Amino acid sequence: QVQLVESGGGLVQAGGSLRLSCAASGNIYSVNHMGWWRQVPGKQREFVAVITNIGTTTYSESIQGRSTISTDKAKNTVYLQINSLKSDDTAVYFCSAGIRSDESSSRMDVYWGQGTQVTVSS
Repeated sequence: QVQLVESGGGLVQAGGSLRLSCAASGNIYSVNHMGWWRQVPGKQREFVAVITNIGTTTYSESIQGRSTISTDKAKNTVYLQINSLKSDDTAVYFCSAGIRSDESSSRMDVYWGQGTQVTVSS
């Protein structure tokens, strides 16, 4: 089994910055990608950013240009730095990861963290 644990959320003033972390642990053979999603009550979970195992990054338009996603492969950890925070960034941020647990199988499973609350005050 694999566990994802997020950290770094909290209350931040508009215009400020935040760095979220997500560490994967457990039965990990290889990590295909790691990413972030966010959700506001009453709305669908939306994509934020993703980074692949070769370093390719993709961002949503909502944070493009003011965010950076990065990884520490040795620690199976993904980070999301968000700058110039806006009230619209207020949400629960979830980490996800595509992970292979078995060297003998190409099967990849997607795992989710429990989420971390980010609140931006204006």
